[in-house]
Amino acid sequence: MKPIFVMNGPNLNLLGLRQPEIYGRETLADVEASVAALGRELGVAVQAMQSNHEGQLVDWIHEARTKAAGIIINPGAYSHTSVAILDALNAFEGPVLEVHISNIHKREAFRHHSFVSARAEGVIAGFGTEGYLLALRRMKSLMAG
Repeated sequence: MKPIFVMNGPNLNLLGLRQPEIYGRETLADVEASVAALGRELGVAVQAMQSNHEGQLVDWIHEARTKAAGIIINPGAYSHTSVAILDALNAFEGPVLEVHISNIHKREAFRHHSFVSARAEGVIAGFGTEGYLLALRRMKSLMAG
């Protein structure tokens, strides 16, 4: 079975260090370990990746077309600016779930719109890093049915 790509965008490499009052104290390595553990429990493979570069994220989405069963993506600030990521996701035929650690709708007005949401089967926002686990559980059910 193909893995689920768990993609993280810019500044998520600073998770646990950058604005912990908003994003919490867990590191990206902690999140990736939790997602991998749940993946094993659910019987699904996950492949985690993070980049601060829009083009790298687009390349990974293109790669997912042949190598991934689904995409869980936290595009970070690219959510609000990247038509390129949206276009790449539109070329991916599997399910896409969008995750945000904070509730983007309670933050600055420019964060209220996400281009990625137009492609995602679902959006999880405001549940902290637990949102990744919720997304993985949902992805498993999307793949099953």
